[in-house]
Amino acid sequence: MSRPILRALVGLGVSAVAIVLVVRQVDIAAAWEVLQGALPVFVAATVACIVLDVTLRALRWRGLLVPLARLRLPTVAASLLVGYLANNILPARLGELIRSHHLGDRTGISRASVLGTVVVERVVDTGVLVAIASAAIIVLSVRGIVASAVLLGLAATGLLVAALALALVAHRLPYADRAIAAAERWPAMMRAASKLRGGLAVAGRPRTMAGAIGWSVAAWAATIVAFAAAGQAIGVELTWGQAALLAAGTSLVTAIPAGPGYVGTFELAAVEIAKAVGVPTDPAFALALLVHAAILGVTTVGGVAAFLATRGPARPVAA
Repeated sequence: MSRPILRALVGLGVSAVAIVLVVRQVDIAAAWEVLQGALPVFVAATVACIVLDVTLRALRWRGLLVPLARLRLPTVAASLLVGYLANNILPARLGELIRSHHLGDRTGISRASVLGTVVVERVVDTGVLVAIASAAIIVLSVRGIVASAVLLGLAATGLLVAALALALVAHRLPYADRAIAAAERWPAMMRAASKLRGGLAVAGRPRTMAGAIGWSVAAWAATIVAFAAAGQAIGVELTWGQAALLAAGTSLVTAIPAGPGYVGTFELAAVEIAKAVGVPTDPAFALALLVHAAILGVTTVGGVAAFLATRGPARPVAA
């Protein structure tokens, strides 16, 4: 069995288990009744916040790409949305590779260098997300499995930062010249590694990284407001701490291999976090479905539109 098929099967299995665990805790009929009474104005506000979130993420990626090339925002946003569309229909976050390939093809930038900026983006995003989750569990005095998961995320973030730093200084380490000499037997691999490192090198630019962190904070603020608006839509008054923990927790769980669109794992995380902060499970499940539907709807419609709009021959796009 090929590795991609195995990953897909594992992801589908994880989603199936998550769905079973959610169904055992939730009255589906009651949750559906809650959803049917959702206030349209707050549903619209939820969708608007998700659109803002995606826009801010496109601005963040554009900023990380500046050391490689100055690109127009619509160009970057189109590739980002194509990647999100791929994540909605493919397992294992393959959309990150696809958006790198898409942008590289459209702009002529090395796809390996673009992928390097995506890696930096993921590290920054995870770091900001874990910081938000950590602050939320302190404010809400949350204990148990939710707090343990956030602490695990904090440790994982430390490893990611260390790995990124190591990648940037690896050529200066003892015996690095010997490793480089040995690797030169495979010129194609050396060229790809050099281009990847060129993308990773944006992490060594303080101004670029400060901008990425700022855009990340703004994007997650939009997501937090989206959860709060979704709560208002179904009659659940979330505090900002509860909304922040729900936003952070449901996003952190996407690191776990799951089926397309993170179906099941997203909802299970929301229900478990809701229990930890005193929100009833049925409304919490309805809230998770509403936010998840908004995310999938915005990224799928936007991704399809972006794919159709960029099917023609590539053109120079530098601003």
